[in-house]
Parts: sequence; structure tokens; C-alpha cells
Amino acid sequence: EPEPEPVAGFLSWCGRVGLELSPKVAVTRQGTVAGYGMVARESLQPGELLFAVPRAALLSQHTCSIRGLLERERSALQSQSGWVPLLLALLHELQASASPWGPYFALWPELGRLEHPMFWPEEERRRLLQGTGVPEAVEKDLANICTEYHNIVLPFMEAHPDLFSSRVRSLELYQQLVALVMAYRSNYLRMVATQPIPKGHEIFNTYGQMANWQLIHMYGFVEPYPDNTDDTADIQMVTVREAALQRTKGEAERQVLHERWDFLCKLEMVGEEGAFVIGQKEVLTKEELTATLKVLCMSAEEFREFKDQDEWGDDQREEDSLTITNIPKLKASWRQLLRDSVLLTLQTYATDLKTDQDLLSNKEVYARLSWREQQALQVRYGQKMILHQLLGLTS
Repeated sequence: EPEPEPVAGFLSWCGRVGLELSPKVAVTRQGTVAGYGMVARESLQPGELLFAVPRAALLSQHTCSIRGLLERERSALQSQSGWVPLLLALLHELQASASPWGPYFALWPELGRLEHPMFWPEEERRRLLQGTGVPEAVEKDLANICTEYHNIVLPFMEAHPDLFSSRVRSLELYQQLVALVMAYRSNYLRMVATQPIPKGHEIFNTYGQMANWQLIHMYGFVEPYPDNTDDTADIQMVTVREAALQRTKGEAERQVLHERWDFLCKLEMVGEEGAFVIGQKEVLTKEELTATLKVLCMSAEEFREFKDQDEWGDDQREEDSLTITNIPKLKASWRQLLRDSVLLTLQTYATDLKTDQDLLSNKEVYARLSWREQQALQVRYGQKMILHQLLGLTS
């Protein structure tokens, strides 16, 4: 069937800029999960080229029509994210009627319909994703984006009104472009198949080893449970401190525990905003969590000797090795502190595991949930399953 006009225009543009597209693939809306995608016209084998993009066709601060100005003003455009020159290039080319990348922009998703949690109402974001770590990450993003826009981007555009029309001087548009920059990597010039792809199947780019909370935060979607084998659950480092404090009796014991926490901070094992990351099959922050449980559960004499050691990790015993399979073999005091920390973490969610299980197991009820509710449910449920696995291992 004939493709819609944006696809035809885009494919024609690809030919003009020298983008090499394998005849075995098609850019289409037909047979894709959402919007435009790539589908295999014929079977593909690992190593076969899907497409190759010449560097000159990439849209960046080095190829846009105001590249000279961006280079001259480079020092004034420095920011924490490092994305300001690229985002200014996007803002300029978006409103340029004769932009060489016009056919590419025509295939972009509607910016007003991006599903990253930064575009959800704050109440909905907090209600659906409480305890997952996403609301806190989004709030930091929004604060940084707002500061970057008002302090660097807007003054630059106002200083060059001939290059930036009033319609692109918008914090909302800037946030939407940041979301797109987060979701697309510009340095992949060649895309090859990494596994056999049958005819008719949609072709997907890998997003790397990411937990569901990271996928929804950066890309606006998740993998349904249990498909994401890279999913993780976080236990905030300060939560372990809080769990340890709950076991103290009197001010003297609390002071001792704070001394041990300060010692762990000096070792750079813990921090006020850090988290211990637990995967389905491994503890990703094994060294940090081992050190924390060890120090917080020591006797006073052991701690005195421990502080005086030159190499604090040399005496770690095999039974103290913190892997998922070894957790039941840990000292009772370690297991209890880890269990208390998990229980405190589970209290941060707005719903319990059974409530989420009931929603997932009832197909009719699940189908009536909004898309955002479904995505948030998958994030919460995956994390809680990992945390409940820990509970079972520490009992």
C-alpha cells in the first residue's frame, strides 16, 4: 500500500542526503507498536546493515545553519547538561521554513503528546509513581531544565530575535525537546541487526540495560512484568540508616550509630541521596551494601579495630559475600537490618503488592486503566516483586 506523505517525503530526503537504507526494511506505520517504525520486508541475519547515516546528515550544533554562532558563543552556552547548543540548534531548525531537516521533523511524534512523566500532572505523577524514585528524578530534571532555560537559553534567543521567532521561545517546547534528546542517541551512524529478524517483524533499537523506572523516566514507556530482566528496586541508603536507628536504645546508642554512618560517608560507601540497587538476580551495589551492613552491625570492639585497618575490605569472609543466593547465609544481624530496610522501603509506596497483583491479574480491570496507570503499575509491581524476594531471603 502507498505510504502516507510524511514517509514518502522522508524517504526521498534520505536519498538526497545519502542515507543508506537496506532494501530488506521499510519505514512504515503498518505492523508497528506505536507510530512510525521499521519493519523487516525480508528475513535478516545478525550483522546485516539496516541503515547507515552520513555524519553530514546528522542534526547537531556542528551541522545546523547557525553552527558558526553557536561555536563563537560556546563559552556562554555551557551548562550542567551540556545539551544547550544542540537544543538551540533544534529550536532554530524547527522554525526555519527551509530547514534541510524538515522531512525528518515531519516524522517526529506530536510533541504535545509525549508520555514522559515530566509531562504528567504533578498529582498524577506522585499518586501513580510514589515510592518508585521517578517523581524525585523528574522534579530534579524539571528544576534543572527551568534554570537552564531561563538563565542561558532564553537570554540567548532574545539576543538573536532574527534567528529565533517568538513561537520557539517557550519553556514548554524546550522541555519537550529535552525529552526527545534524552530519548535519541546521535552518534550511532550504522545500525546493524544483532539477532535474526523474521520477515514482517518490527525492528527495535536496544535501550541498554535499564530498569523500568529508568525507561519511563527517560523514554516514556516500560516493559510489562516479567519481560524486563534488567529491572531493579532501590533501597535508599538513608533508609538503612533509619532502620538501624529504630533498633537503638537511648541517645548514646544513636550517637554511636551516627558515628559509624559518618565513617561510611568518609569511605564513600554511602551518601544522603544514594541508593542500594537490587536486581532480580544480583545486588548491583554489592560492595557498598556489604560495607554498610557490616559496619552498622559490628560490636564496639570490632568497629574500633576496623577503623584502624589500612585495607578495610581485606578480611571479608566468603559467607559475608552479598549476592542474592548468599543472602540467607548472612549473619542474622545483617539479615535483620536488610529486612527492616526492605519493610521501610515498601511503606513508601501508595499501594501494597496484593493490590497491584489484583489489578494485573484481572484483565478486564487492567484494560480499563489509563495508559499511564498501566505503565506506572508495571513499574511499581516489578520493584515490589524484587523487594518481596528479598523479604523471603532474609526471613
